[in-house]
Amino acid sequence: MKAVGIILAGGSSTRLQALSRRRAVAAMPLAGTYRSIDFALSNMSNSGVGTVAVVTQYSSRSLNFHLSSSKWWDFGRKQGGLFLLNPTITPDSAHWYRGTADALIQNLDFLKERHEPYVIIASGDGVYKLDYNQVLEQHVAAGAEITVVCKKMPRAEGDRFGVLKLDNEGRIIAWDEKVEDRKNGGEKLINCGIYVVRRRHLIQMLEEAAREERFDLVKDILIPSLEKKRLVSFLLESYWCNINSVGSYFACNKDLLDPDLRHFFFTEFPQIHTKVDDNPPAKFNGSARVSNSLVAGGSIINGSVTDSVLFKKVYVGDRSQVTNCILMDDVYIGDDVVLENCIVERKVRIQAGTRQIGDPDNIPVLS
Repeated sequence: MKAVGIILAGGSSTRLQALSRRRAVAAMPLAGTYRSIDFALSNMSNSGVGTVAVVTQYSSRSLNFHLSSSKWWDFGRKQGGLFLLNPTITPDSAHWYRGTADALIQNLDFLKERHEPYVIIASGDGVYKLDYNQVLEQHVAAGAEITVVCKKMPRAEGDRFGVLKLDNEGRIIAWDEKVEDRKNGGEKLINCGIYVVRRRHLIQMLEEAAREERFDLVKDILIPSLEKKRLVSFLLESYWCNINSVGSYFACNKDLLDPDLRHFFFTEFPQIHTKVDDNPPAKFNGSARVSNSLVAGGSIINGSVTDSVLFKKVYVGDRSQVTNCILMDDVYIGDDVVLENCIVERKVRIQAGTRQIGDPDNIPVLS
């Protein structure tokens, strides 16, 4: 594919509360064994993008460990490969990344040294499956300078994202960034954080932004370009979720309990890939009762688990009941515990006899 990929994976989110204290949003665990960045990485690899740079910054250790080998996404090759772009103090820059545009500005040499005519920029916190070739083909056919991947969302959900307005030809004519508006029903067309742009155009825009000290890709570069450049939309019609709050994170994991959605992502070609750990299969002892749940390898279940996602090496004690919960790696649940509507952070120990019933509309994080 005639494009280089850039995944923006350096961000944090206060709306994720305790979940973002230990990891970047792009490293958030999903579906028992995956991370949110796996979706963007797999989409790049499955689309034939041979060179991908991951821009990291906030709490990057967990993410760096996950990306320590590029072979899982088939980037272990002589030509191209997977590159990690961490903020670096240099004689020319003494700043951490001050925004998404600044992250690209501080790595302009990477873009200038590439030969691919196009750049695909994707957020590392989106859960979706997309052939970027389709976006690029439409981009070229429409004579666009920038293509923005969009998704129709219910109006109440769309308040968390940038909202786009199109003309009859699909050109973007208005872009409101995260403006709350629940007065009317219906749908909103929201920005999915995935862009296609010609490489030389992107370099020019970034150089201009650097001179004027503008640091945000959307607010300082893309939105001001509406009147000067041809921005068009590409409509994503399949599943898409953005991990930017405790509620969205919980909902996305629960969505992945749907067998059809799991088949779409993890069985139907091309699949979403992840780093594989050598854990034994999950063990279900005689008293275990599990229904409509994902249980990752290395886990031992003695009690009952219902409508839940259990990550690697979780232990559930005798007579314990886990319902509508997410338990991260290495969580220990003692005997006679009742957990409902909760997220339990990794390596947390829940003492025997504990009873914790969370609010399904305001999921608590136990850390």
